[in-house]
Amino acid sequence: MLLAVNIGNSNIRFGIAEGINILTSWTINTKPYKTTDEIFFLIENSYKSYNINEKDITDIVIGSVVPHQTGIIINALKHIHDIKPLIVDRNSKSNCVHHSNQMGTDLYANAVAAHELYKGKKMVIDFGTALTVTGIDETGELLGVIIAPGVITSLKALVGDTAQLPDIELKEPKSVLGRDTETCMQSGIVYGYLGMIEGFIDRINKQLGDDCLVISTGGLGHIFQPLTPKINVDDKLHTIKGLCFLHKFNK
Repeated sequence: MLLAVNIGNSNIRFGIAEGINILTSWTINTKPYKTTDEIFFLIENSYKSYNINEKDITDIVIGSVVPHQTGIIINALKHIHDIKPLIVDRNSKSNCVHHSNQMGTDLYANAVAAHELYKGKKMVIDFGTALTVTGIDETGELLGVIIAPGVITSLKALVGDTAQLPDIELKEPKSVLGRDTETCMQSGIVYGYLGMIEGFIDRINKQLGDDCLVISTGGLGHIFQPLTPKINVDDKLHTIKGLCFLHKFNK
């Protein structure tokens, strides 16, 4: 079995896979940054919780946008498995072509998974620390990326920079026009970002002269996908699947 690890700014997602079939997945918080020992114990405890036999894992692939934590996680995994992980990035081989020397590994993995799993022109919306939209054509060429502040990032800024606005549960509000603070904030965040996302989709489709398949991923896609017909597929494991494909192409 393959252990795929996606090290993001907010969360580190682990996935146990056979091929691209993800058998089990879990996350731990990226911050506060952790030591090798802390990561070691978190992984070992996760294996126990999910009844994973560490001896069944024969390969490891890691994609990271947090260099500070990459080496620490590599060391922890070496202690557990005695396996040298494959580290993938935008320069790893795949059937996708990009034209950027700055592209994050998560965006590249998203594009690779989209190209391998779906036909035609696609765009991947990733609800991470940043909200990103990546366009991919039918040949696997990356057409470009949009980067905007993430949903939770904006919500934290709103709460942190105001004196009387509380933390709220992020979900579809009871009504568009709220009569209590929680509903007002939910409407502003959820429908505000929904309008932004739908606007991005419409503008990209207009620029490309096509009706792209839209895939959402990240921890919040399940909130937005039911609210709009413009998002065709929500898959929180899409980036992990991209890492699995990159492992296949580069092992």
